[in-house]
Parts: sequence; structure tokens; C-alpha cells
Amino acid sequence: MIGSFTFENLPCRVVFGSGTLGSARAEVERLGGKRALVLTTPQQEAQGKSLGSALGPLYAGIFANATMHTPVDVTERALAAMKACEADCVVSLGGGSTTGLGKALALRTGINQLCIPTTYAGSEMTPIVGQTENGLKTTVRDAAILPETVIYDVDLTLTLPASLAATSGINAIAHAVEALYARDSNPVTSLMAEEGIRALARALPAIAAQTDDREARTEALYGAWLCGVCLGTVGMALHHKLCHTLGGTFDLPHAETHTIVLPHALAYNAPAVPDAMARISRAIGAADASQGLFELAKRLGAKTALRDIGMPEGGIDKAADLAVTNAYWNPRPLERGAIRDLIARAWAGEPPAFNKAAA
Repeated sequence: MIGSFTFENLPCRVVFGSGTLGSARAEVERLGGKRALVLTTPQQEAQGKSLGSALGPLYAGIFANATMHTPVDVTERALAAMKACEADCVVSLGGGSTTGLGKALALRTGINQLCIPTTYAGSEMTPIVGQTENGLKTTVRDAAILPETVIYDVDLTLTLPASLAATSGINAIAHAVEALYARDSNPVTSLMAEEGIRALARALPAIAAQTDDREARTEALYGAWLCGVCLGTVGMALHHKLCHTLGGTFDLPHAETHTIVLPHALAYNAPAVPDAMARISRAIGAADASQGLFELAKRLGAKTALRDIGMPEGGIDKAADLAVTNAYWNPRPLERGAIRDLIARAWAGEPPAFNKAAA
């Protein structure tokens, strides 16, 4: 039986396919852009300059210093670069770090964004940006943050190493997982969530087996898009709060943090969300959703312990304190002791487990 719900369709144009990068100039023109600043990380600067050449007279310059967790000081440097080259729009080429920088600029200036993701981050489909200052990561939700246009080009993901595809893909799955038990969940978003999880759970092992499998890469990008729509359409819960806390406080890599934390956060919430657990289990083809996601990460060769990506053991209590401060809504009430146990298990790389308080 379908009850009452609210569904908000976000106003974002999507161009999906192979070779679609070639439409970048036309898409900037469609947005009315005359001078585009290209954004990348230092590692993707050459790609950014190549894109700039393709933009021709629309190319105003490049800022190639995007970095994880969108530090405010980097955004301020990008703002200065934007003003210096008199850019009237930005083109973000890269993963979540570059997308985040473009969003931060749009939040401050209202400029249009063309986003061209090269990973499965999904943040290109959301009106949300997480920004870090003085070791604290905070999120802002605003209509101005949502990119106007997103170009998905499967060709750009073919060189994404299988190890990065794995963590980036599980990061995307996390968006859909939490959408299934969000406070404002609805049947439309839940359909997208289950289909997104299914697509990625099927594609990621195929990519790990053969990195140039174009069909699997296409399915993974399709799944990431669906999961990104979920992230942008409904609220998130404990998992995202934990990852923002851990990433911002200990400067941990974003996708790897999501990959490690997801099975544990899901196990914590499992008793309160049996329907969501059943849908996730069905989508990944596992008897237990949280254990199945843990096994998927292991099968893909991803790290499963926070200690292996740089979190100090002494940070477990601090993370637990922060996780229950200004907490996101969550289907199961947050219990500090149980949250600490969850983080400790994730730190040590142990399998997810229902703690006593959840039984």
C-alpha cells in the first residue's frame, strides 16, 4: 500500500553516454556562458587544459587546485582566480573534490555550473556542499548549489583504476542505502535507490575483473547517477554524519571512509528499518545487507579498516562525541556507547555486528 508522500524533482539537465564530453562547449553556450573557468585537481590539470582547448573562445582559464573536503581557503583562492579571469560560469571536471569546489563557488556567487564527473561520487546531482574549516566539516543545502547541467561520459571513467572505481562506487551505494530509510523517503526515490544499488553491485565486480569492460563501466555510471539523485532528493542519516565527522576531523579520504563505515552504520540501523534491509539484500544478492556490503568491499579489494586509511585509535572517542553532536535525523535513536562501538569496529576492520543495545 502506498501512503502519502512528497517528491521534489530537482531541475538539472543530464547528458549521458559515450563521447558526450564533446558537447561541453554547446552546453556552456546553452547556459549563456561566455567565459568559463575550468576546475580540476592538480592530478587532472592536463585533462582540464585539453577541455579548455575544446571550449575555444569560451575558455577563460583553469584553477587546478581542488582538494578533498572543500577547504574554505581553497575556495577563496578559486574565487580570486574566477574574478581575475572574469569568468561567468565554471566547468568542473573530476570527482567529488572538484564538484564540491564548483558548488562552493556557485553558493557564493550564483554562477552557473557545468559538471563533468570522472568518478562515481554522485554529488553532482545534489544541492548540497560540505565545506571544511579549522578541521570541522559542515554541510549547506541550497538551490544555488545544484549544477545546472551534468555531462556523464563513460569514456572518462575507463581509466579510473579498479580500486578507485570500487570505493567510489560503494560511496554511491551509500547514498541510495540511506535514501531507503530517509525521513522523507518516497516510492519514486526508493525505486531509484534499489535500481542504483543493483546496477553498482553488479558492475563493480565486473570492472574489478576487467577494467576496460565498457558495458560494466556504463552500468556503474548509470547506477552512480541514480544514487546521486537519491542523495539530492531526500535527507541522509547516521552514515553520512559519521563520514563527514571522520573525514573532516581526521582528513580521511572521502570514498574510502564511506566504503568502510557503510556496513557498520547499516548494521546499527538494521533493527529499525527491516523493509530497507530487505530491498538492499535483494539488490546486492545477499542474505544480510550489512554483511553483504562488507563482503562486497572485501571482494573488490577495498580497505575495510579506518586505521588503514589514517585514523588514529585515539580519535575513536572524539568521533563518537562529534557524531552525536548536532546529529542528523536517524531511524534509530543515537546512543553514544553504541556509536563508539560501531566506530571501534570500523577502525579495527571487524565485520559489522548488531550490538547489544540494538538487539
